[in-house]
Amino acid sequence: MSAASDIDIPLPEPRSNRPVTLAHRAEFAMALALGAFFRLVGVDAASAIAGRFTRTLGPLIAPIRHRARTNLKIAFPEMGDAEASAIIRDVWENLGRTTAEFAHLDKFDPDAADARVDIIGRDRLESIAQGDRPAIFVSGHFGNWEVMSIALHAVGVDYGVIYRAANNPLIDALIIRERARVMSRRQIPKGKRGGRDMIDALKSGASLAMLVDQKLNTGGIPSPFFGKAAMTAPAAARLALKYAAPVIPIEIERIKGARFRVTAHQPIAFAPSGDIGADTQALTDRINLEIEKIIRARPGQWLWLHRRWGKEEYR
Repeated sequence: MSAASDIDIPLPEPRSNRPVTLAHRAEFAMALALGAFFRLVGVDAASAIAGRFTRTLGPLIAPIRHRARTNLKIAFPEMGDAEASAIIRDVWENLGRTTAEFAHLDKFDPDAADARVDIIGRDRLESIAQGDRPAIFVSGHFGNWEVMSIALHAVGVDYGVIYRAANNPLIDALIIRERARVMSRRQIPKGKRGGRDMIDALKSGASLAMLVDQKLNTGGIPSPFFGKAAMTAPAAARLALKYAAPVIPIEIERIKGARFRVTAHQPIAFAPSGDIGADTQALTDRINLEIEKIIRARPGQWLWLHRRWGKEEYR
């Protein structure tokens, strides 16, 4: 797998300041056992087994089912109950598959002989890799969202990936280590330190890859999403405007089983007005629109299980 040279970049420290509890150790042991099982049975079987399990049991969790149905009613008010139920089953299957596939991240090299990942718009990514202008890659929880970073790494893009640290510090360290085997070592945790690291990355010429589809209360701005205001992270827009970086939407589509198509779309066309507040709002709105377009094309592959809109919608 070809990649940008980042061997000297230190991995982020896991949440070592959080005390490791007995529950953390039990959860970590379970994660190791599941990972060993998934590696033993192979990527295709692991993906299928986990997907079948979560597809069957996930929809039975009433609070999450209610949340997902509420989200779908907001996004698709004309959708019937049967179609909504089918989409929720698909969402749970995709989540189970994605979880199991984490044990096989090394199987998703786009340059492998029997590649499981096809990249559309590879020339667009290569131009970023070979140029001296960083980009902001934006995506969401589509298909297997880990595949975006693997694809960028394989093409040779120098980038930092923004991630949410796991609550369990043992699992957090495991995730950081496993990701570093197949994608950029420049892993940037969300938060104040992460904000500084993002700026440092862009100043050094590195691009950024981030998932921008989830609700952000603190520091978020209201932006239309499926016709209703949703609190949205403005960081992608602000950084793109400050560093004149193109914003490139990345789509990850599960084709069949554990095989994927990654599409690097055209950069979002945007002409700044010079009013940073208005420009940040307008570009954030455009980013949300691109994410919405991808979701509309394949609603069963997006993670409808989180609260994307205000709490009052879910009562």
